[in-house]
Amino acid sequence: MTVTRAGDFDYDSHGHGYAVQRRPDPRIAAQVHAAIGPVRSLINVGAGAGSYEPEDRYVVAVEPSEVMRAQRPAHRVPALDAIAEHLPFDDGVFDAALASVTVHQWSDAAKGLSEMRRVSRGPVVVLTFDGDALDLLWLAEYAPELIAAERRRYPKIDWIAERIGTTSRVETVPIPLDCVDGFTEAYYARPERFLEPEVRRSQSAWGFVDDAAEQRAVDHLRADLESGAWDARFGHLRDQPEFHGSLRLVIGLP
Repeated sequence: MTVTRAGDFDYDSHGHGYAVQRRPDPRIAAQVHAAIGPVRSLINVGAGAGSYEPEDRYVVAVEPSEVMRAQRPAHRVPALDAIAEHLPFDDGVFDAALASVTVHQWSDAAKGLSEMRRVSRGPVVVLTFDGDALDLLWLAEYAPELIAAERRRYPKIDWIAERIGTTSRVETVPIPLDCVDGFTEAYYARPERFLEPEVRRSQSAWGFVDDAAEQRAVDHLRADLESGAWDARFGHLRDQPEFHGSLRLVIGLP
């Protein structure tokens, strides 16, 4: 039997452990929730295990991966098995819509964003990465194949903004030194973490890099950490309180 995935990454096969490695960072969450505003109802599209989902309002979560739905904490609402491109709700039924680090994984991002705009009578908030800014992180020198793969996946920020509102704004999201959400830029000051297989497994980008390229990146980084070469070039980041990289909030209003 052939199984058709809802997006470009097979979370049912490779999504185990996301709830442990990809916990929502409270400082990023505060910026996301401020962008959503004081709404009463929210749809969270591509909700995964529930990262950045507000807990103080009525939420409907949509997530096509059974493995990801199973990792949602017990205190969160169960997620519906549906995809962004076909939201089973009436027009304007929610006060706001949220998509957190998921748009790049949809099979038809334009349709999914249109659906979010359709079902929300208020803001549509998209947390995503700017593909044009991915090489701000030193990892680009160790894993250029990863950066190239990611850049192909992420829709342009302006393209997203045009599709989620008649007016929109974009905010850079600072990444704190001790960020607990384990996406790649979260470890800008902790390069040793990339040597851990479980960390890389929770970053879908590595799923688009072949095993040989991944091993070369890991070996190169390990050698530079052992020799001190990494610290000679990038050691100042170990004490840098924030990193302004590629993480963005795109907020669209009707």
